Amino acid sequence: MARPLRIQFPGALYHVTSRGNAQAAIFLDDIDRCSCLSALGMTLRRFNLICHAYCLMNNHFHLLIETPDANLSAAMRQFNSVYTQAFNRRHDRTGHVLQGRFKSIVVDREAYLLELCRYIVLNPVRAQMIKDPGSYQWSSYRATAGLDKKPDLLTVDWILDQFSTDRLLAQNEYRRFVMAGVTMESPWKDLKGQCLLGDDTFLKKLSPLLKDKGTVKEIPRVQRFANRPAVEDILAATKDRAERDARIFKACHKFGYTQAEIAAATGLHYSTVSKIIRKLK
Repeated sequence: MARPLRIQFPGALYHVTSRGNAQAAIFLDDIDRCSCLSALGMTLRRFNLICHAYCLMNNHFHLLIETPDANLSAAMRQFNSVYTQAFNRRHDRTGHVLQGRFKSIVVDREAYLLELCRYIVLNPVRAQMIKDPGSYQWSSYRATAGLDKKPDLLTVDWILDQFSTDRLLAQNEYRRFVMAGVTMESPWKDLKGQCLLGDDTFLKKLSPLLKDKGTVKEIPRVQRFANRPAVEDILAATKDRAERDARIFKACHKFGYTQAEIAAATGLHYSTVSKIIRKLK
């Protein structure tokens, strides 16, 4: 069974999601939602996590979590287990509530934290459940915007400080910022390898943590090579056929590109690429 790539380091920021088993609802009523937030709060305290944003949907949830102690996996196992037990006990059920392992994306704070805080609270709007994020009770929007008292589990200072040191002005600017995102393109267009959201400088910083992941076959291939260079860059400006062939072999065996991807990048026939790789193997 494939397991997702987990990159953990002190101070890491993650967009985290979990979905219901077989896409089933994980919240049947508001009591379940309160139970989930209670379990989240206990997990944050126990594992010293920071929550910048959250949104509970019908069959999944979104969290924006910072980990000062590099312990996301342990924290999410605890959180998902506690909520599953509470859900099953309350509804007299057994078995899985959540679908497999949670999904986490490592996020470049400077470039994407603010954007993801907006993306997360706009989920009910994009799902056409509501028109105004302020009318949705089960996200961090109302507390960040100053419409509700901030729950202990939520941290809003970093977000609001991006707009103003005056709290009321910052809350008003935050509301405008969120609403401006309704028609904007999703930040996931910049996602690398299904698990990294950041520019090339950010990916280089993470390279030491990804160094040995390429050999772990249980991790999906696209995630194992999340920080690899573009195949066009690997194959660019070769001085002769020998160097071209060496680079083709490198693209396949070091960086995990398929023969079809290499053929498309070089303009060579698939069978030619295959012969080159077999010859140098």
